[in-house]
Formats: sequence, structure tokens, C-alpha cells
Amino acid sequence: MAASLGGPHALAALQSRRLQALLRHAKAKSPLFRRLLDGIDPAEARLQDLPVTRKRELMARFDEWVTDPALHLDAVRRFMRDSDRIGTPGPGGYMVWQSSGSSGEAGVFVQDDAAMAVYDALESQRRPWSSRRFTDPWFVGERIAYVGATNGHFAGIASIRRLRRLNPVFAGRLHEVSFLQPMAQLVSQLNALEPTIVSTYPSSAVLLAQEHLAGRLRIRPSEIWTGGESMSPTMRRHVEQAFGCEVVDSYGASEFLALASPCRCGCLHLNSDWAILESVDRDAQPVPQGQLGATALLTNLANRLQPLIRYDLGDRIRVHAEGCDCGSPFPLIDVLGRHDDTLRLVTQGREVSVLPLALCTVLEEEGGLVHFQVVQRGPAELEIVVEDRAKVSRELAGRAARSLKRYLESVGARGVRFAWTEGPPVRHGPGGKVQRVVALRALA
Repeated sequence: MAASLGGPHALAALQSRRLQALLRHAKAKSPLFRRLLDGIDPAEARLQDLPVTRKRELMARFDEWVTDPALHLDAVRRFMRDSDRIGTPGPGGYMVWQSSGSSGEAGVFVQDDAAMAVYDALESQRRPWSSRRFTDPWFVGERIAYVGATNGHFAGIASIRRLRRLNPVFAGRLHEVSFLQPMAQLVSQLNALEPTIVSTYPSSAVLLAQEHLAGRLRIRPSEIWTGGESMSPTMRRHVEQAFGCEVVDSYGASEFLALASPCRCGCLHLNSDWAILESVDRDAQPVPQGQLGATALLTNLANRLQPLIRYDLGDRIRVHAEGCDCGSPFPLIDVLGRHDDTLRLVTQGREVSVLPLALCTVLEEEGGLVHFQVVQRGPAELEIVVEDRAKVSRELAGRAARSLKRYLESVGARGVRFAWTEGPPVRHGPGGKVQRVVALRALA
């Protein structure tokens, strides 16, 4: 990535050229953006003059949004119903995955080979590899365990399976471990694998650290890779002290896999040669550097198949005016993203920890819910809050309740009671997003 050799001015010039090229392509090939950019000259346009776009509106017009007229949402959804095809090329030969719906609306994202090449390069060249990579750049001596959602076309598991399919070197070294299974089984699987690297979500890493401190998880990883949720300094210290190894936390999204890369100082640097991330207030106006915005607007300069231009990502970011001690020319940022609670349910005299992402995955993928919030009201009492009860049929509510009951019983939480209520979310996370899972202690 030659851009890393230039300074801020060279990066800004490169970013401007790529933005103009994206605007020209989107205006020429996307019927939706042809209308949105009507009267705008890509060569003269300022970023702030471009319209803000949002997931719900874009998804409603998916076939007009993408730049390949042969690509249709119905075909993509049919493809994603087949879990055996996770990580394989979808309609048109494109990579396909869906977002987890953390903002209340799941998105479907498609990437062509050019976009995937950019993501691969950013992951391989911008990550601060440990000294082990100098003697083992191809991970020949490593066993990597991905702990996450493995049952759907999500970006994480799709990337893992794609890498195994494309590179035989990784075929026997990348392992997937579902976080939907009971903790005892998850721990047993990890103990059998003895991974040297664990890749997972921060909330999952914290639970694994607790299992390690309790003596049940006996792995000795050299690195823990985290992403997908906000990781506080306290969480990082807890995991690092438990395992005695470094935690490498990165920032990405389904809309752009490698948005920001960590440096050797432990800070995040925006990959601004391929992504523009604007920190804005509630009126989509830029906030001064050093201040936390209300949301972030993403412009993906790598994906021309599905243009993302000033797309409301929903995360809150702070862009620092000062540079980093590592010397990187890329902007230094802080991120407040998804921040859900781990539930601690007490049933039949025992406590069971339930990961928030696992809970949401079950309700979305098996239960069929989209807009919801799960609130713990007692040791074994959960309230499912929906915006409009009329939109949740008795059949859908029953399906969601059965899916949730089945999952909770599988992880050892039997006898949990459910209640349905209608209304606004009871709590928002520090990032401004609706907090989809709220623990009992958070309501105190």
C-alpha cells in the first residue's frame, strides 16, 4: 500500500481522486445515485454537498442502488438462505454477506473482486504484526480460532471460509467455533484446538478470560484479536491480564471490513486512502476535531458495485487533530460503536452468562425479528420491547419466543420468563445507538 509512504497532503489528494472516480461511476451506473447526484459535478463536488444516505432507504431500492443491472436482491436473499454456501461467490460471482442488524435493520452487502482485494491488502499490510510474523509470515505455525456467529452469511464467518477456500495454507489453520453453543462445550472445543490466536468480539473475549481465570479454559494464545463491538480500556486490561498476551483491537463494519487498523501504540488509524469517515452532529454537520460526533458518515472508495456515499454508519467517532507517536500519516480516531450488555441469568440456582450478540443472532436469524430490544427485568425475566406490537404477529411472536427459549435452554438457562411490550427503547448505549440487550444491573 504505497499510500502509507505519503504524508497527509498526499493522502488527501489520493482520497479526492478516488472520490471523484466513485462519484462518476455511481452517477453513470447506479439508477438510484443518478437521481441522488443529479446536478452535481463529480469533479467539483464537495463532500458536504452530497446527500446523506441511510441503510433502510438504500435497501428498499437495492436493485436500483447496485451498479450491476443483473444483480437483484431476491436472488441474493435466496443465495443467503443456503448456509452451505457461506464464503462462496454469490449471484454474479460477488461476495455476499449481511449485517447483524445492530441498528435495528439488517443490510445486505455485495463486494466485487476489486473491493475484496482492497480489504485483503488492508488486513495484511496495515495490521501491526507481532515479532512472530517475521519468522512465520504465512501463519504456518499458528492455529487460529474464530469465535462468533457461524450459522449465517455474516462478514466474519464469510471471510474465514473464503480465506480457507482460496488459500490451502489456511485450510487447516483457521477454525470456527460457534458462540451459540453452551459455554462448557465452547470451552471444551477451544481446549481441544489449543489455538495460538483467538479472534472474537470483546464481550466474548471477556467471558473467555473469566473461564480461563476459573481454570476451565486452558488455552495459551499468543494474541487475542477483537472487533465488532466497543472495547473499553478496562475490558482490554482484563483480557490481557487473564491470558498474559496482547489484545489487538481493530475497527470494521459489514459496510467496510477494515475501516481502521491498530498501530504498535494500540491506537486506531482510519484507512483514509480507501475510506472517508465524517464525524458529524445530528444535523449531519461536521464536528470539530477532537470532539465526539453524533454519528459517522462512511464513503467507501473501494466498492463501486454497491456505492456507499455519506452513508450513516451509526457509530460515534472522534477524529484527533494531533498525530500518533507511531508516526502513521493516517488519522487517529476513537470509536464508540455497538455496546450491548452480557446477561447473567440465574435459574435453578445457577448463573448462566449469555452473550448479547448470540442473543440477537437467535432472535434475528431463527426468530425473524428485526426491530427489538431485550431488557432483563429479573434474574430469570426478560422483556422483549418492540416499536409496534401490531407489526409482530402472534405467529412471529411465538416463533421468536420458541427460538429464544430453545437457545437459552441449550446453554443451561431453563425456566426464563418472557414478556412482550410496545414502546420506545428503554435505554441507548454510549454510542447513541439503541442498546439492543440491557442487563438488569444497567437499569439500577
